[in-house]
Amino acid sequence: MDNEYIIEVKDLKKSYDKVEAVKGVNFSVSKGELFGLIGPDGAGKTSIFRILTTLLYPSSGEATIFGYNVVADYKKIRNNIGYMPQRFSLYQDLSVIENLEFFAQVFGTTVEQNYDLIKDIYSQIEPFKNRLAGKLSGGMKQKLALSCALIHSPDVLILDEPTTGVDAVSRKEFWEMLIRLKQKGITILVSTPYMDEANLCDRVGLIQDGKIMTINTPHHITAQFGRKLWEVKSDNIYRLITDLKQIDFVDTVYPFGEFLHITSKTNEIDDNKLKALLQPNHTSIKLNQINANIEDCFMELMNK
Repeated sequence: MDNEYIIEVKDLKKSYDKVEAVKGVNFSVSKGELFGLIGPDGAGKTSIFRILTTLLYPSSGEATIFGYNVVADYKKIRNNIGYMPQRFSLYQDLSVIENLEFFAQVFGTTVEQNYDLIKDIYSQIEPFKNRLAGKLSGGMKQKLALSCALIHSPDVLILDEPTTGVDAVSRKEFWEMLIRLKQKGITILVSTPYMDEANLCDRVGLIQDGKIMTINTPHHITAQFGRKLWEVKSDNIYRLITDLKQIDFVDTVYPFGEFLHITSKTNEIDDNKLKALLQPNHTSIKLNQINANIEDCFMELMNK
């Protein structure tokens, strides 16, 4: 299957009673690719991942992994994928090593047999191997869950928001681990609500309200933003949001950390004119033209 897609999703839909959570989603993931599904909570990411991991039936459409259908061939798929769900789902009253040995036994292997695959990750928590999983920190739980997902040497990893709720250092370490796993030839499908993590993927799909808005490399997505963008700040950021929205030539206003990102209806902004309009209520005004990031593109696509 070297020249084919490992994961294929075609017109996938999922409804819960009257709520349509996934609305005709299409995407494919190539062998050895790190593909990110990027979007906020409630966008449909977890429903898609639970269908792909054969834990949930789709309402309609089709999904395949290695060419196997997720409904008809679920047993063949389960033996060749590693799944890390959104919430920590290991046995909290078992120790680190007991969890790892349990998952190895489930797949008919041993920790020793596949230790080389997990050693870069597991070595960081091995000093605490006798500690109960429920007593681990968020970052350590994350490493244990990934070790358990890898212990049977899967060809595909499916990770549902693996870095949600952990500190920035642990997030960085986790993505470094994913990139090393990709270099070993493992195909990785990961979801995240953190837009900055999109830049670490080979390709991303931006998803909102059960629909994928675009799929491309992070570079191509940002290159297609299509208009000029500025960042602006002042001594009163909250008042600044209100005041900018009342200026007739300002189009969009979104907060980004200590700055606001704004666009213009004419695609041009006279710096002196904008500052003059703001000066009655603001001091220390800073205004700079910038390049769009993934989050800017996401907000732009939402408004189309």
